[in-house]
Amino acid sequence: MKEVQEFLKDCGVYYLATLDSDQPRVRPFGTAEIINDRLYIQTGKSKNVYKQIETNNKVELCAFKDGKWIRVSGKLIPDDTVESKKEMLDKNPNLRSMYDENDDNCIVLYFESGLATISSFTEAPKVIEF
Repeated sequence: MKEVQEFLKDCGVYYLATLDSDQPRVRPFGTAEIINDRLYIQTGKSKNVYKQIETNNKVELCAFKDGKWIRVSGKLIPDDTVESKKEMLDKNPNLRSMYDENDDNCIVLYFESGLATISSFTEAPKVIEF
């Protein structure tokens, strides 16, 4: 799981795909933290992405850097605890201008049954289950 998080952090931006009824939706994200031995991301409850995850929590993300790419799929589970939100925001202080661990908008989510594949054109894919 640490390798997955490091890859995502090195990329800086990854793209998260959700489903909106029958239409895929993709948007850039930047948070990827290990909290409580799980891989977490963060968003706002008021955003469409969160509403889509509430309806169908199966997601996939993708990022690319230096000739390698990663795809991560799994189910995102909300964690509304103040402690987890605080840890996420402490590790990503740039988010503090938009979110607070005590507001009713900030939400962190962790991957359940995560599966990551790191690929390139020159090496065999590496599969990581977490």
